[in-house]
Amino acid sequence: MSDGRISSSKAPKPVGLYPHARRVGNLLFLSGVGPRVANSNANDSTVPGLKLDHNGNFEEFDFEAQVHSVFQNVKAVLEDSGSSWDKIVDVTVFLVHMKRDFRTFNRIYAEYFKDNLPCRTTVEINSLPTPIAIELKVIATID
Repeated sequence: MSDGRISSSKAPKPVGLYPHARRVGNLLFLSGVGPRVANSNANDSTVPGLKLDHNGNFEEFDFEAQVHSVFQNVKAVLEDSGSSWDKIVDVTVFLVHMKRDFRTFNRIYAEYFKDNLPCRTTVEINSLPTPIAIELKVIATID
């Protein structure tokens, strides 16, 4: 860890030049985390619940699998950074299709956050840099 920058081998590799997280004082700021499989590259389309044809069109799509995977990836970055799920204080959620996915996300979110109620903002965006349907930006405390 230099200058508070943290990288995790248990999370997907960043799609640009940035760390998985950065510690500033007793706060931990996670870069955007998506559902790609741990250690996958940006060009790797290994996304749980997603299968694309050779033209990049959806053959299979399971948003629930992506939500569970993004939460697992966030948890891995938190733990590798010395924090934990119960120390999350703020979550920003990026969805590429609010009408289709918000209810499903909200239901699964409630399962993961029933004991910890961080602040949350959910926004719809046109797209993400890889073929994923969700990304989270998280702030947590750290001792």
